[in-house]
Amino acid sequence: MLLLPAFLTYLLCIASWILGAATTGQTQEEHVREFFGKNGANTTSSHTNNWAVLVCASRYWFNYRHMANTLGMYRTVKRLGIPDSNIILMLADDTACNSRNKFPGSVYANAGRRLDLYGDNIEVDYRGYEVTVENFIRVLTGRVEESVPRSKRLLTDDRSNVFVYMTGHGGNEFLKFQDNEEISAFDIADAFEQMWQKKRYNEIFFMIDTCQANTMYSKFYSPNILATGSSEIEENSYSHENDNDIGVAVIDAFTHYVLEFMEGINKTSQTSMRDLFNSYDFNKINSHAGVRSDSFPRPLDRTLITDFFGGVAQVEVLPPNTDWYGAPSKELPTLISTRSETENHRLNKIPQPETRSGVSPVRWRGSGSMRAWGSLCLVGLLIGWVAVAKK
Repeated sequence: MLLLPAFLTYLLCIASWILGAATTGQTQEEHVREFFGKNGANTTSSHTNNWAVLVCASRYWFNYRHMANTLGMYRTVKRLGIPDSNIILMLADDTACNSRNKFPGSVYANAGRRLDLYGDNIEVDYRGYEVTVENFIRVLTGRVEESVPRSKRLLTDDRSNVFVYMTGHGGNEFLKFQDNEEISAFDIADAFEQMWQKKRYNEIFFMIDTCQANTMYSKFYSPNILATGSSEIEENSYSHENDNDIGVAVIDAFTHYVLEFMEGINKTSQTSMRDLFNSYDFNKINSHAGVRSDSFPRPLDRTLITDFFGGVAQVEVLPPNTDWYGAPSKELPTLISTRSETENHRLNKIPQPETRSGVSPVRWRGSGSMRAWGSLCLVGLLIGWVAVAKK
């Protein structure tokens, strides 16, 4: 007589366990998504790695400020987490050791000389006469010779966000390279289109500081490009301040105030691109900085600055994994992947090793549900045995 109640108790235990597991799993997933939605995942960016291409198109001592502009951006992206391996720095590099430099081996961006931008940790990829229009376009499009080392290549893919910064002397739809040649707005637009066709970027943020800078992005026609410039057509871009001991202007106004804004940003900052663009002030810059976002799909107030300037860790909520046999498993909990952008880029290229049994480590998590079922069966058998023994 006691066998029937024992059997019913066993069925009740199974039903309670299944209901509790389903409810708990759903609640955990909701909590995870809610947490990361409030703490860093408030953007829809799908990129896994960040790159920066920083170009100083000028040379000669009197263009000191253009080198300081570029080195200031270089310092910022490195501080926010983009490693040197993901930065292409194109620099004439004829200022730090120039005979007219009163402070040899140093480059400063302010009259007080509080921060040496050159320092001892600078990796210049294209130096001197290597800074050409041809090399710049080859870097972007990936059409380089086999002899070019990996450190001088832009090894991006369709999950890469690329920050492109340019500074120098320019005009209506052109930028001079070392007073020897020019690159046009059409050239850059076509290079970006080649990048898109070859799946070499996810999104591009283009920034340029030169006279009539906004004309340089007027010909862009590729998707997922956000652009900003320091001045409108028929408008100059001005320097910020001079250093009497150095004897020349040390930085341009537009870049100075962008870098000043960026000093308040850290790797986990939630500051958006809209916040950066709203900080532009004509009374400080002395020119009308512009923004073009018509081909950029995401809202600017939900696009983080660190989506382009930083290498912050990507936190990704993954769907339930598959079971041992490759079929979708509803019992497995949601997994959280937290890898730095450098690790993500590396892991995308290197196949993951398997365990000795030939099953990936993640899939073995399914053994937890099997152990739970086994324990439940043992409990049921124990209850039945006790009922029979008492009878």
